[in-house]
Amino acid sequence: MTLRVKFLLFVVIIHGVLIALAAQVMRTNAPLFVATEVMLLGSIVLTVQLYRGFVRPFQLIAAGTEAIRAKDFSMKFVPVGQREMDQLIDVYNHMIDELRQERVTQHEKSYLLEHLIQASPAGILLLDFDGRIEAANPAAERCLLLPLAGLLRQLPSELPGGWGPALSTLRAGQPQVVQLSGIRTYRAHCSHFLDRGFTRNFIVLEELTQDLIRQEKQAYEKLIRMMSHEINNSIGAINSILQSFSYYTPQLRPDDQPDFTEALEVSINRNTHLANFIANFANLVRLPAPTRRPCDVHDLLRSIHRLMLVPSEKRRIAWHWALAPAPLWVELDCQQIEQAVLNIVKNALEAIGADGNLTIHTSLQPPMLRIEDDGAGIAPEVQRRLFTPFFSTKRDGQGIGLTMIRDILLQHDFTFSLETTPAGTTAFTIWFAAAKA
Repeated sequence: MTLRVKFLLFVVIIHGVLIALAAQVMRTNAPLFVATEVMLLGSIVLTVQLYRGFVRPFQLIAAGTEAIRAKDFSMKFVPVGQREMDQLIDVYNHMIDELRQERVTQHEKSYLLEHLIQASPAGILLLDFDGRIEAANPAAERCLLLPLAGLLRQLPSELPGGWGPALSTLRAGQPQVVQLSGIRTYRAHCSHFLDRGFTRNFIVLEELTQDLIRQEKQAYEKLIRMMSHEINNSIGAINSILQSFSYYTPQLRPDDQPDFTEALEVSINRNTHLANFIANFANLVRLPAPTRRPCDVHDLLRSIHRLMLVPSEKRRIAWHWALAPAPLWVELDCQQIEQAVLNIVKNALEAIGADGNLTIHTSLQPPMLRIEDDGAGIAPEVQRRLFTPFFSTKRDGQGIGLTMIRDILLQHDFTFSLETTPAGTTAFTIWFAAAKA
């Protein structure tokens, strides 16, 4: 039973009693009857005023409560001239103003936070209460090389590649460095926030590749410049002295002259070889910024095929083509990319050795080049060190080929990978940014 029903019931009972009393005294005491009637009329008037005074606050409270339940913070009331009622209205209006301002502030903060997350260069994975991925920003999609649809409802430990094992051991407050295929390096950090009173985690993926490469290049640039300066100065002086020794050849006995001349030639040739060796490292340091222009990747590949056709035929290595049906136009530095692709092809041919297959794949959407060989695969312990400067698996390798490839592709902002496929082949894949012809 509501309070209003109780009030009305009380009023009916009281006035019923008054009417019964008035009926009793109507014939016996006329003045008392008149007084009773006046009292009854006054009671009715007062009851109506009290009813209105009670019911209106209830109506206002009900309307205000319904507005708050509907999250409508625009409804406000005007004073009615009753002190108690006006105090209630003033408190309600002040509360509504505070709630509206708080909601506007929260919406602005949420809007700003959402756009910051979307624009952040760091990948952000929001996890639900079960630890599964609930949301991810575009940077996270680029880091993980997966679309948002492929990430949702996944456990971080179930992500493909090297991400799954790395994130499965990630703990809050304990950042980890994740290195993928020796190409890209990330720092993964796990933290938490409160959602409806419960703790939820999120993971931040920060790419360190460019910073590490910059520091790496600063270190080996200084070393190479110092080595190149000292060695070239020494080689120039030594070769000059050796060449001057040739003037003494006629002064030797005829039997000693051939050995003397040969010793000088061998020394000069070894010095020249050493100078060329150092020059290769110096070229890595002096790699210029790319000069981009539209280039058909298919023409570039055909040019490299013509260049490598003879050594491929000698080794009985067959080339297989799976090119896109139309030209693949890309904005790039043609000379630099040609050098990079040439080194990739040379590495593939060396991995095959002899009697193998080299397959060239291209696609337009997305613009992509993949060079695949059926030579020896990449050992897991070698995978992470492939693009480390001066690291080589070849006995006489200098370890700068893959480093130069990496630097050229990164300067072009091209994404790439080198990995052993499930079929056992080795594939070097480059994802381009397409350009119109």
